[in-house]
Amino acid sequence: MRSIYSAIDLGTNNCRLLIARPTKGGFRVIDAFSRIVRLGEGVSNGNRLSEAAMERTIEALKVCADKINRRGVTCMRHVATEACRVADNSDEFIERVKRETGLNLDVISAKEEARLAVMGCQSLIAPGNRHALVFDIGGGSTELIWVRMLPDGRSEISGWMSIPWGVVNLSESYGTIGKTVPPERYAEMTGVVEQHLKAFEEAHQLSDVIKRRQTQFLGTSGTVTTLASLHLKLPRYVREKVDGAWMKSRDIHALSRQVAEMTHGERSAQPCIGPERADLVVAGCAILEAILGQWNVPSLRVADRGIREGILRGMMHVEEPPQRHRQRRRSQARRQDRVKSNG
Repeated sequence: MRSIYSAIDLGTNNCRLLIARPTKGGFRVIDAFSRIVRLGEGVSNGNRLSEAAMERTIEALKVCADKINRRGVTCMRHVATEACRVADNSDEFIERVKRETGLNLDVISAKEEARLAVMGCQSLIAPGNRHALVFDIGGGSTELIWVRMLPDGRSEISGWMSIPWGVVNLSESYGTIGKTVPPERYAEMTGVVEQHLKAFEEAHQLSDVIKRRQTQFLGTSGTVTTLASLHLKLPRYVREKVDGAWMKSRDIHALSRQVAEMTHGERSAQPCIGPERADLVVAGCAILEAILGQWNVPSLRVADRGIREGILRGMMHVEEPPQRHRQRRRSQARRQDRVKSNG
């Protein structure tokens, strides 16, 4: 019987689960779950996870645990990111999750988060690109990953940065939750992110490479997928249409400003934003505009995939049966023999 795998990505804003079986070309998802829990709500003020946030999150994790048990999962990895990295009471929370749900959560580093994000969406980097800038706008941080593509199709991380601003803490710090955001406040939010981007540029000199037009920008986050949905004028979110879609930067800038100028009620009324994202999407737009403005790129590819998919791919590679490794080595040896004989 083939193994069944589960991956949980518990972020500052969302709790996400994927359960999958391996296939010849990757994996097939057999169950999924996603819920906005806002675990990091208020962490930027007191450095502690609130009781209400922990309660919401544990309720979501109980749903995950039930699905994992019902699906007979045999291999699992469940991770928590920025909110649990910075909160003083995260150890207590992790213990409580184990006690109340039976799930083990691994609080991963920002570097590991970046690696998993790249693994999860690497297949969306189009052939012919020598580099890619992958970014993940989270709830409590934004990960930037500068990727070099190798001749054999694999990727190598040349540099990365975790910016300490995501949609939750940026919204809280600038007092935009539940409000219409004035243009000057939006500009301030964009500006504070730009300071970190300049440091990343100085460290890795991306601009010179990007000018040669062999670099793809790839965004994986709720902000990017939300804007893609609006751009495509979808009456409701459809993953198959959003994942892998391309957007021109000028369209993203125009749409971001349009969203930022809406009232909170107008954002809530948009079917692909809704009440749950209406509070936070403006901060996401500010971060996204800062990234695109820093490097003046013509287009962006949208990824509705990331850490969960990276976890699954990593586990399935590690868990690959020894005989499959042997079969692969034999097939490679036969190909090499054929090349030699033809030569």
